[in-house]
Amino acid sequence: MSAKGQVVIPKDVRDRLNWDVGTVLEVVDGPAGVMLRAKPKAKPALSFDEAMAKLRKTVNYKGPRISDEDAHAAIDRMFREDKSWDPPN
Repeated sequence: MSAKGQVVIPKDVRDRLNWDVGTVLEVVDGPAGVMLRAKPKAKPALSFDEAMAKLRKTVNYKGPRISDEDAHAAIDRMFREDKSWDPPN
């Protein structure tokens, strides 16, 4: 280990693990010692339309699009009609 706390990972190990320059590593302290592992790359965020398309595909909804006003009205009715949602006194 260098004076700055840097550790050299041998090239054959980096090649085998496909660790290129810029790979972010996690240092995990465990009972058997310290482990280095590559931090998973974050998945790119979906746009709103992509997320909604994925959700529709998951629930297999084929009906018409529901407006925000209709959705809010349905939620309001649910809270008015179902007294189990009322906060305790």
